[in-house]
Amino acid sequence: MSVSEPIGPLKCDHGQRRQAIVASLLTDVFQRRLKAGQHLVTRELAGRFGVSHTPIREALIALAGIGIVDLEPNRGAVVRSVTPRDVREICQVRRALECEAVRRACGRIAPGDLDELREGFRRQMAVKESERAGFVEEARVLDSRLHDTISASCGNAFLANELSRLKILFRAFRDVSWEHDGARNDYRRLDNESHEHLAIVEALAAGDRRAAARAMSSHIMAGASYWSLTLREPPTPAAAPGRRTVSRVRRGEPL
Repeated sequence: MSVSEPIGPLKCDHGQRRQAIVASLLTDVFQRRLKAGQHLVTRELAGRFGVSHTPIREALIALAGIGIVDLEPNRGAVVRSVTPRDVREICQVRRALECEAVRRACGRIAPGDLDELREGFRRQMAVKESERAGFVEEARVLDSRLHDTISASCGNAFLANELSRLKILFRAFRDVSWEHDGARNDYRRLDNESHEHLAIVEALAAGDRRAAARAMSSHIMAGASYWSLTLREPPTPAAAPGRRTVSRVRRGEPL
């Protein structure tokens, strides 16, 4: 896919346009439609998304902030390269943030919200393997809702903002990985995540901070192993021309 290939104007407000552009470019990078070392030209991207240059520039700044592109003087934005090791390091940082958030959120989340999440994950676990493809969108919504609820309930605005800044990166990894599974009709990771999420919810409902942190840690590191393996695998016919080339987080640079 060419960077300049139009996808039509984005019909949403300014902030949502920026987020949509970031999400779309992340997917392109992770699926290797945008390759490491490739220049991202503001004019071409504005034409592709049907927006002005302003949300494009803001999206590129956001991508630079999470280590996906380099902003170079007189050269613009350049896609970086990431290895499975980088993914693991990103997830180590995510584990530290999410475990602290879930500890702090214990006792702060309304029981009714936890009941709804529990029911959703149990319903997801009960789906027959042959029918799981139809529940991917619900799984995506439940996953996002759980992590957003924990972040919003942690009682630390800086921590919540940092998780919000990075969640688009985490969710891009998640969505590309699930698409990778869908191309193979293999939903085992989706099933495992349902069990991991339920363990987090049960610990929160019990008010057990240690158990909640342990469950969250296991969930994040299982995802890290899975995403790293996904990056090593060759592309599938149903996927874009590859998946292993993704942006690289600068070593030693704080997320």
